[in-house]
Amino acid sequence: MENLLQDETAVVTGGASGFGREIALTFADHGADVIVADIREDPREGGEPTHERIASETDRSAHYVECDVTNPGDLEVAVDAADELGGIDIMVNNAGITNETDFLEVTEEEYNQLMSINVKGVFFGCQAAGKKMLDNGGGKIVNMSSAAAYRAMAELSTYSASKAAVRTLTYAVADRLGGNDIRVNSINPGFSNTQMLENSELGSGIKGRIDAKLLKQTIPAGRFGEAEEVANVALFLASDMSSYVNGESILVDGGMIHT
Repeated sequence: MENLLQDETAVVTGGASGFGREIALTFADHGADVIVADIREDPREGGEPTHERIASETDRSAHYVECDVTNPGDLEVAVDAADELGGIDIMVNNAGITNETDFLEVTEEEYNQLMSINVKGVFFGCQAAGKKMLDNGGGKIVNMSSAAAYRAMAELSTYSASKAAVRTLTYAVADRLGGNDIRVNSINPGFSNTQMLENSELGSGIKGRIDAKLLKQTIPAGRFGEAEEVANVALFLASDMSSYVNGESILVDGGMIHT
């Protein structure tokens, strides 16, 4: 397959692990240089840091930038770091956390932490990238939402609210920037085999109190997704293959939500 992102530069928040790591690796495989922006350098799933793996396995450049997405200044630093590689073409606002506290027990501290990372981080990530892309003459922004933005779960009340915010924020930013050759879309993964799910109480529940076979029966595909399947959708949205796709919210859930 041709290099769909040849000589472009991407910034991926939360790029050290999970979906972000797979997206960064996929982009590099398709010719992009990558800024891996994350609060930690080492992947949660173990192994070589994402930027080092890109450097060792591809001919592309990659740099790690320490980035706390709750700090708009850190996001600006990450976006500015792309200037060393030719300037930002693609922004992936992927960093996020879950919270599985029962709705009646969620504290203000828990709420503020999750909203700061999942919503504020995406909002100001879009803003920092959008300003640069306006100067550069265009670009692509991909936000990570969730199938939980469509169908909430009792265990994920705060998370669902945050991801619904990301979904609708995507539409607003697409409307604001679309006339300047900047496309803004979101990806909404369903249950996927990532370290975040593995480490979560919900993940433990799926393997414990919730029968995984029964859960998979609610998914027409009959299985959980893989990180590379989400990364392939990010590749589509970041490339010219999706040149007329803007303000869209794409489910990657094996058919779970709409069946």
